Amino acid sequence: MAGLEELLTPTVTGIAVALLVMFSVAGLIYGLFQPALSGSKRSDKRLQAVSARPQSEKQRRQVQDNNRRKKSIQDQLKDFEDRQRAKQEKQNNASLKARMEQAGLSWEMKHFVIFSVVFAIIFAVAGLVLSGSLLITAGFAFVGGFGFPRWYVGSRRKKRFNAFLDEFPNAVDIIVRGVKAGLPLGDCIKLVAREAREPVASEFRKIGETQVMGVSLAEAVSRLPDRVPLAEANFFSIVITIQQKAGGGLAEALANLSKVLRARKAMKGKITALSSEAKASAGIIASMPFAVAGIMFMVSPNYIILLFVTPTGHLLLAGCAVWMLMGVLVMRQMINFDF
Repeated sequence: MAGLEELLTPTVTGIAVALLVMFSVAGLIYGLFQPALSGSKRSDKRLQAVSARPQSEKQRRQVQDNNRRKKSIQDQLKDFEDRQRAKQEKQNNASLKARMEQAGLSWEMKHFVIFSVVFAIIFAVAGLVLSGSLLITAGFAFVGGFGFPRWYVGSRRKKRFNAFLDEFPNAVDIIVRGVKAGLPLGDCIKLVAREAREPVASEFRKIGETQVMGVSLAEAVSRLPDRVPLAEANFFSIVITIQQKAGGGLAEALANLSKVLRARKAMKGKITALSSEAKASAGIIASMPFAVAGIMFMVSPNYIILLFVTPTGHLLLAGCAVWMLMGVLVMRQMINFDF
Protein backbone atom coordinates (compact mmCIF):
# COMPACT_ATOMS: atom_id res chain seq x y z
CA MET A 1 0.00 0.00 0.00
CA ALA A 2 2.84 2.36 0.79
CA GLY A 3 4.43 1.63 -2.59
CA LEU A 4 1.09 2.28 -4.37
CA GLU A 5 0.65 5.58 -2.59
CA GLU A 6 4.16 6.55 -3.63
CA LEU A 7 3.31 5.79 -7.27
CA LEU A 8 0.00 7.78 -7.18
CA THR A 9 1.60 11.14 -6.93
CA PRO A 10 -0.35 14.25 -8.06
CA THR A 11 1.68 14.38 -11.25
CA VAL A 12 0.86 10.80 -12.22
CA THR A 13 -2.79 11.27 -11.32
CA GLY A 14 -3.05 14.40 -13.48
CA ILE A 15 -1.46 12.61 -16.44
CA ALA A 16 -3.89 9.69 -16.06
CA VAL A 17 -6.91 11.96 -15.92
CA ALA A 18 -5.70 13.87 -18.99
CA LEU A 19 -5.24 10.62 -20.91
CA LEU A 20 -8.72 9.43 -19.97
CA VAL A 21 -10.29 12.74 -21.08
CA MET A 22 -8.33 12.64 -24.34
CA PHE A 23 -9.41 9.08 -25.15
CA SER A 24 -13.04 9.92 -24.28
CA VAL A 25 -13.10 12.97 -26.57
CA ALA A 26 -11.40 10.99 -29.35
CA GLY A 27 -14.00 8.22 -29.03
CA LEU A 28 -16.84 10.72 -29.11
CA ILE A 29 -15.45 12.42 -32.24
CA TYR A 30 -14.93 9.06 -33.92
CA GLY A 31 -18.49 8.01 -33.15
CA LEU A 32 -19.92 11.23 -34.58
CA PHE A 33 -17.85 11.51 -37.75
CA GLN A 34 -17.18 7.85 -38.51
CA PRO A 35 -19.96 7.54 -41.12
CA ALA A 36 -18.75 10.60 -42.99
CA LEU A 37 -15.09 9.55 -42.78
CA SER A 38 -15.77 6.03 -43.92
CA GLY A 39 -17.95 7.13 -46.86
CA SER A 40 -20.96 5.09 -45.73
CA LYS A 41 -23.13 8.19 -45.42
CA ARG A 42 -22.47 9.20 -49.02
CA SER A 43 -23.11 5.68 -50.20
CA ASP A 44 -26.41 5.56 -48.30
CA LYS A 45 -27.53 8.80 -49.90
CA ARG A 46 -26.59 7.52 -53.34
CA LEU A 47 -28.46 4.27 -52.75
CA GLN A 48 -31.54 6.22 -51.67
CA ALA A 49 -31.32 8.47 -54.75
CA VAL A 50 -30.95 5.45 -57.03
CA SER A 51 -33.86 3.65 -55.38
CA ALA A 52 -36.03 6.78 -55.73
CA ARG A 53 -35.45 6.97 -59.48
CA PRO A 54 -38.27 5.75 -61.71
CA GLN A 55 -37.57 2.19 -62.73
CA SER A 56 -39.58 1.93 -65.94
CA GLU A 57 -38.77 3.69 -69.20
CA LYS A 58 -42.18 5.37 -69.21
CA GLN A 59 -41.62 6.85 -65.77
CA ARG A 60 -38.14 8.09 -66.69
CA ARG A 61 -39.49 9.71 -69.86
CA GLN A 62 -42.29 11.37 -67.88
CA VAL A 63 -39.80 12.78 -65.36
CA GLN A 64 -37.60 14.09 -68.17
CA ASP A 65 -40.59 15.71 -69.87
CA ASN A 66 -41.63 17.36 -66.59
CA ASN A 67 -38.11 18.65 -66.04
CA ARG A 68 -37.94 20.06 -69.57
CA ARG A 69 -41.36 21.67 -69.13
CA LYS A 70 -40.34 23.24 -65.80
CA LYS A 71 -37.15 24.59 -67.36
CA SER A 72 -39.09 25.96 -70.32
CA ILE A 73 -41.58 27.69 -68.02
CA GLN A 74 -38.75 29.13 -65.91
CA ASP A 75 -37.01 30.48 -69.03
CA GLN A 76 -40.27 31.99 -70.30
CA LEU A 77 -40.98 33.56 -66.92
CA LYS A 78 -37.50 35.11 -66.82
CA ASP A 79 -37.89 36.47 -70.35
CA PHE A 80 -41.38 37.75 -69.57
CA GLU A 81 -40.19 39.43 -66.36
CA ASP A 82 -37.43 41.20 -68.28
CA ARG A 83 -39.91 42.46 -70.84
CA GLN A 84 -42.37 43.52 -68.16
CA ARG A 85 -39.63 45.39 -66.30
CA ALA A 86 -38.82 47.31 -69.48
CA LYS A 87 -42.54 48.01 -70.01
CA GLN A 88 -42.93 49.18 -66.42
CA GLU A 89 -40.09 51.66 -66.82
CA LYS A 90 -41.74 52.91 -69.99
CA GLN A 91 -45.14 53.20 -68.26
CA ASN A 92 -43.64 55.19 -65.39
CA ASN A 93 -42.61 57.79 -67.96
CA ALA A 94 -45.85 57.55 -69.93
CA SER A 95 -46.63 60.47 -72.16
CA LEU A 96 -49.67 62.64 -71.71
CA LYS A 97 -51.32 61.08 -74.76
CA ALA A 98 -50.83 57.58 -73.31
CA ARG A 99 -52.32 58.68 -70.00
CA MET A 100 -55.35 60.10 -71.81
CA GLU A 101 -55.81 56.78 -73.63
CA GLN A 102 -55.55 54.90 -70.33
CA ALA A 103 -58.18 57.28 -68.91
CA GLY A 104 -60.55 56.31 -71.72
CA LEU A 105 -60.48 59.78 -73.31
CA SER A 106 -60.49 59.82 -77.10
CA TRP A 107 -58.82 63.23 -77.16
CA GLU A 108 -56.09 64.47 -79.40
CA MET A 109 -53.49 66.92 -78.16
CA LYS A 110 -55.38 69.87 -79.66
CA HIS A 111 -58.44 68.93 -77.62
CA PHE A 112 -56.34 68.87 -74.45
CA VAL A 113 -54.80 72.25 -75.31
CA ILE A 114 -58.27 73.76 -75.84
CA PHE A 115 -59.45 72.25 -72.55
CA SER A 116 -56.42 73.73 -70.76
CA VAL A 117 -56.88 77.20 -72.28
CA VAL A 118 -60.58 77.28 -71.38
CA PHE A 119 -59.95 76.40 -67.75
CA ALA A 120 -56.99 78.78 -67.55
CA ILE A 121 -59.36 81.60 -68.53
CA ILE A 122 -62.02 80.41 -66.07
CA PHE A 123 -59.55 80.21 -63.18
CA ALA A 124 -58.01 83.58 -64.10
CA VAL A 125 -61.40 85.29 -64.05
CA ALA A 126 -62.21 83.66 -60.70
CA GLY A 127 -58.88 84.81 -59.26
CA LEU A 128 -59.37 88.36 -60.54
CA VAL A 129 -62.88 88.56 -59.07
CA LEU A 130 -61.86 87.14 -55.70
CA SER A 131 -58.59 89.00 -55.17
CA GLY A 132 -58.20 91.79 -57.71
CA SER A 133 -54.43 91.13 -57.71
CA LEU A 134 -52.63 90.40 -60.98
CA LEU A 135 -50.12 88.13 -59.23
CA ILE A 136 -52.86 85.97 -57.68
CA THR A 137 -54.74 86.01 -61.00
CA ALA A 138 -51.62 84.70 -62.75
CA GLY A 139 -51.34 81.95 -60.13
CA PHE A 140 -54.97 80.95 -60.66
CA ALA A 141 -54.44 80.91 -64.43
CA PHE A 142 -51.39 78.68 -64.05
CA VAL A 143 -53.33 76.22 -61.88
CA GLY A 144 -56.25 76.22 -64.31
CA GLY A 145 -54.07 75.80 -67.41
CA PHE A 146 -51.51 73.26 -66.19
CA GLY A 147 -52.69 71.73 -62.92
CA PHE A 148 -56.43 71.15 -63.28
CA PRO A 149 -56.40 69.44 -66.74
CA ARG A 150 -53.71 66.96 -65.64
CA TRP A 151 -55.54 66.34 -62.37
CA TYR A 152 -58.72 65.65 -64.37
CA VAL A 153 -56.93 63.15 -66.63
CA GLY A 154 -55.37 61.43 -63.61
CA SER A 155 -58.73 61.27 -61.82
CA ARG A 156 -60.46 59.76 -64.87
CA ARG A 157 -57.59 57.29 -65.27
CA LYS A 158 -57.79 56.15 -61.65
CA LYS A 159 -61.59 55.84 -61.82
CA ARG A 160 -61.34 53.73 -64.97
CA PHE A 161 -58.72 51.44 -63.39
CA ASN A 162 -60.96 50.90 -60.34
CA ALA A 163 -63.89 50.01 -62.60
CA PHE A 164 -61.62 47.57 -64.48
CA LEU A 165 -60.56 45.88 -61.23
CA ASP A 166 -64.18 45.48 -60.12
CA GLU A 167 -65.25 43.71 -63.32
CA PHE A 168 -62.06 41.83 -64.27
CA PRO A 169 -62.55 38.77 -61.96
CA ASN A 170 -66.01 38.23 -63.49
CA ALA A 171 -64.46 38.34 -66.96
CA VAL A 172 -61.90 35.70 -65.97
CA ASP A 173 -64.70 33.51 -64.59
CA ILE A 174 -66.52 33.79 -67.93
CA ILE A 175 -63.38 32.59 -69.72
CA VAL A 176 -62.99 29.69 -67.26
CA ARG A 177 -66.57 28.52 -67.80
CA GLY A 178 -66.19 28.86 -71.58
CA VAL A 179 -62.95 26.85 -71.65
CA LYS A 180 -64.49 24.13 -69.48
CA ALA A 181 -67.44 24.01 -71.88
CA GLY A 182 -65.06 23.40 -74.79
CA LEU A 183 -64.94 26.85 -76.39
CA PRO A 184 -61.66 28.13 -77.85
CA LEU A 185 -59.91 30.88 -75.92
CA GLY A 186 -60.47 33.36 -78.74
CA ASP A 187 -64.22 32.81 -78.64
CA CYS A 188 -64.20 33.20 -74.85
CA ILE A 189 -62.47 36.57 -75.21
CA LYS A 190 -65.10 37.67 -77.74
CA LEU A 191 -67.80 36.54 -75.31
CA VAL A 192 -66.27 38.72 -72.59
CA ALA A 193 -66.17 41.64 -75.02
CA ARG A 194 -69.94 41.24 -75.54
CA GLU A 195 -71.10 40.40 -72.03
CA ALA A 196 -68.78 42.24 -69.62
CA ARG A 197 -69.18 45.81 -68.43
CA GLU A 198 -66.95 48.70 -69.37
CA PRO A 199 -64.02 49.18 -69.43
CA VAL A 200 -63.29 45.43 -69.48
CA ALA A 201 -65.50 44.94 -72.55
CA SER A 202 -63.65 47.56 -74.61
CA GLU A 203 -60.21 46.24 -73.59
CA PHE A 204 -61.10 42.65 -74.55
CA ARG A 205 -62.65 43.98 -77.75
CA LYS A 206 -59.27 45.51 -78.59
CA ILE A 207 -57.65 42.11 -77.98
CA GLY A 208 -60.02 40.51 -80.50
CA GLU A 209 -59.48 43.30 -83.02
CA THR A 210 -55.71 42.97 -82.67
CA GLN A 211 -55.96 39.22 -83.23
CA VAL A 212 -58.03 39.75 -86.39
CA MET A 213 -55.16 41.83 -87.78
CA GLY A 214 -52.92 38.74 -87.75
CA VAL A 215 -51.29 39.07 -84.34
CA SER A 216 -51.08 35.92 -82.26
CA LEU A 217 -53.37 35.61 -79.25
CA ALA A 218 -50.45 35.60 -76.78
CA GLU A 219 -49.03 38.79 -78.30
CA ALA A 220 -52.46 40.46 -78.35
CA VAL A 221 -53.02 39.64 -74.68
CA SER A 222 -49.51 40.81 -73.77
CA ARG A 223 -50.48 44.31 -74.95
CA LEU A 224 -53.22 44.54 -72.32
CA PRO A 225 -50.84 45.71 -69.51
CA ASP A 226 -49.68 48.54 -71.80
CA ARG A 227 -53.21 49.93 -71.96
CA VAL A 228 -54.13 49.00 -68.38
CA PRO A 229 -50.91 49.09 -66.30
CA LEU A 230 -52.22 47.07 -63.37
CA ALA A 231 -50.80 43.99 -61.64
CA GLU A 232 -54.03 42.06 -62.31
CA ALA A 233 -53.79 42.62 -66.08
CA ASN A 234 -50.14 41.61 -65.89
CA PHE A 235 -51.05 38.34 -64.13
CA PHE A 236 -53.61 37.52 -66.82
CA SER A 237 -51.09 38.22 -69.57
CA ILE A 238 -48.48 35.97 -67.92
CA VAL A 239 -50.92 33.06 -67.54
CA ILE A 240 -52.11 33.24 -71.16
CA THR A 241 -48.58 33.66 -72.55
CA ILE A 242 -47.17 30.69 -70.63
CA GLN A 243 -50.16 28.49 -71.49
CA GLN A 244 -49.87 29.32 -75.19
CA LYS A 245 -46.15 28.47 -75.24
CA ALA A 246 -45.84 25.65 -72.71
CA GLY A 247 -49.33 24.15 -72.69
CA GLY A 248 -51.15 22.94 -69.60
CA GLY A 249 -54.61 23.21 -68.11
CA LEU A 250 -55.84 26.69 -69.00
CA ALA A 251 -59.11 26.39 -67.10
CA GLU A 252 -57.34 25.42 -63.87
CA ALA A 253 -54.73 28.17 -64.24
CA LEU A 254 -57.38 30.84 -64.89
CA ALA A 255 -59.52 29.53 -62.03
CA ASN A 256 -56.55 29.98 -59.69
CA LEU A 257 -55.98 33.44 -61.16
CA SER A 258 -59.62 34.33 -60.49
CA LYS A 259 -59.17 33.33 -56.84
CA VAL A 260 -56.04 35.48 -56.61
CA LEU A 261 -57.83 38.46 -58.17
CA ARG A 262 -60.77 38.18 -55.79
CA ALA A 263 -58.41 37.78 -52.83
CA ARG A 264 -56.55 40.94 -53.86
CA LYS A 265 -59.87 42.76 -54.23
CA ALA A 266 -60.92 41.64 -50.74
CA MET A 267 -57.57 42.72 -49.34
CA LYS A 268 -57.94 46.12 -50.98
CA GLY A 269 -61.38 46.54 -49.37
CA LYS A 270 -59.99 45.49 -45.98
CA ILE A 271 -57.11 47.97 -46.30
CA THR A 272 -59.57 50.71 -47.25
CA ALA A 273 -61.71 49.92 -44.20
CA LEU A 274 -58.73 49.81 -41.84
CA SER A 275 -57.26 53.04 -43.19
CA SER A 276 -60.55 54.97 -43.15
CA GLU A 277 -59.99 56.02 -39.53
CA ALA A 278 -56.53 57.34 -40.36
CA LYS A 279 -57.93 59.20 -43.36
CA ALA A 280 -60.66 60.78 -41.25
CA SER A 281 -58.08 61.83 -38.65
CA ALA A 282 -55.88 63.30 -41.37
CA GLY A 283 -58.83 65.26 -42.79
CA ILE A 284 -59.74 66.63 -39.36
CA ILE A 285 -56.16 67.63 -38.61
CA ALA A 286 -55.76 69.29 -42.01
CA SER A 287 -59.02 71.24 -41.64
CA MET A 288 -58.35 72.45 -38.07
CA PRO A 289 -56.26 75.55 -39.01
CA PHE A 290 -58.89 76.75 -41.46
CA ALA A 291 -61.68 76.14 -38.96
CA VAL A 292 -59.85 77.98 -36.19
CA ALA A 293 -59.04 80.88 -38.54
CA GLY A 294 -62.73 81.12 -39.56
CA ILE A 295 -63.90 81.10 -35.95
CA MET A 296 -61.34 83.76 -35.01
CA PHE A 297 -62.43 85.90 -37.97
CA MET A 298 -66.04 85.79 -36.73
CA VAL A 299 -65.19 86.33 -33.06
CA SER A 300 -62.37 88.88 -33.35
CA PRO A 301 -61.87 90.07 -36.93
CA ASN A 302 -59.45 92.86 -35.94
CA TYR A 303 -57.14 90.28 -34.37
CA ILE A 304 -56.99 87.88 -37.36
CA ILE A 305 -57.08 90.51 -40.13
CA LEU A 306 -53.45 91.43 -39.40
CA LEU A 307 -52.37 88.25 -41.14
CA PHE A 308 -53.90 89.48 -44.42
CA VAL A 309 -53.01 93.19 -44.40
CA THR A 310 -49.44 93.30 -43.06
CA PRO A 311 -46.16 92.05 -44.63
CA THR A 312 -45.36 90.05 -41.50
CA GLY A 313 -48.79 88.42 -41.69
CA HIS A 314 -48.21 87.51 -45.34
CA LEU A 315 -44.87 85.94 -44.40
CA LEU A 316 -46.52 83.94 -41.62
CA LEU A 317 -49.30 82.77 -43.94
CA ALA A 318 -46.73 81.64 -46.51
CA GLY A 319 -44.81 79.71 -43.86
CA CYS A 320 -48.01 78.14 -42.56
CA ALA A 321 -49.00 77.13 -46.10
CA VAL A 322 -45.63 75.43 -46.65
CA TRP A 323 -45.81 73.54 -43.35
CA MET A 324 -49.42 72.58 -43.98
CA LEU A 325 -48.50 71.21 -47.40
CA MET A 326 -45.63 69.20 -45.93
CA GLY A 327 -47.89 67.83 -43.20
CA VAL A 328 -50.61 66.84 -45.67
CA LEU A 329 -48.06 65.07 -47.90
CA VAL A 330 -46.60 63.19 -44.93
CA MET A 331 -50.05 62.10 -43.75
CA ARG A 332 -50.98 61.06 -47.28
CA GLN A 333 -47.84 58.93 -47.53
CA MET A 334 -48.58 57.33 -44.16
CA ILE A 335 -52.06 56.21 -45.20
CA ASN A 336 -51.22 55.33 -48.80
CA PHE A 337 -50.87 51.53 -48.74
CA ASP A 338 -49.44 49.63 -51.68
CA PHE A 339 -49.78 45.84 -52.01
